[in-house]
Amino acid sequence: MSFDRRTTPARSDLADERLRGQVEAARYTTGTERRVTANIAPLHRLPSREAPVDTQAIFGEAVTVYDEHEGWAWVQLRDDGYVGYLPSAALGEPGPAPTHRVAAIRTFIYPGPNLKLPCQDFLTLNSRLAVTGTEGDYARLADGGWVYAPHLAPLDAREPDYVSVAERFLHTPYLWGGRTSLGIDCSGLAQTVLAAAGIKAPRDTDMQERELGSAIEVTPDLKGLRRGDLVFWKGHVGLMMDETTFIHATGHSMTVMIEPLAVAEDRIRRTSYGPISSIKRL
Repeated sequence: MSFDRRTTPARSDLADERLRGQVEAARYTTGTERRVTANIAPLHRLPSREAPVDTQAIFGEAVTVYDEHEGWAWVQLRDDGYVGYLPSAALGEPGPAPTHRVAAIRTFIYPGPNLKLPCQDFLTLNSRLAVTGTEGDYARLADGGWVYAPHLAPLDAREPDYVSVAERFLHTPYLWGGRTSLGIDCSGLAQTVLAAAGIKAPRDTDMQERELGSAIEVTPDLKGLRRGDLVFWKGHVGLMMDETTFIHATGHSMTVMIEPLAVAEDRIRRTSYGPISSIKRL
């Protein structure tokens, strides 16, 4: 049986108990539930700061920890199932259940309910936090600190238009593995904005192309597209803003940019990505 290493918590020495009988390992474990307490935590492919970063975990995400050694935790992210190594210092106990998520592209944590106080840290879009009370325009967090309450939304609140969420990321620097307003990649942008709309999406482009939406015909003139359609190449994805224009995070400009799809398609097909592989409608 073949397993995707990106989403399969299995090593030769250790594997998830649920995989017993499917993969061979020296031992099995059910793991320990933790949550991300750093604002952003890189998920490395190997337990080394020099190893590739496949994605990022953000504040409040639930993870299952299978192993910890020398400052690294081998984990699986609860939301998209991605497996890798996080710095142990980025994790804490599960704590109170989250009640809200960050609805702004980024917000700050203050030591008190006052914007003139020096900020202690920041939180990015979709970070999850437990609010224990409010004072004026500020929400008190169970972890300590205060956040401007209008930047938050109840955990079950949904953005009505995920493309408008993507537009907030315009000019954000491109970052391989990134999922935040400090740096984001193409599939990270798609996953993040869909999450804000309550649509669960896998992390990488091939997974998204396989699992999201229904395929529509790719015509030579690229007609008939709608706002929200996802355009895929082998290794790239963007979101249509209307029938001719789309937004994507691209290494071409090293930013999130808006451009005519026809212009981008002509450029991208001449790279290793080749022609459009599919267009999916949610």
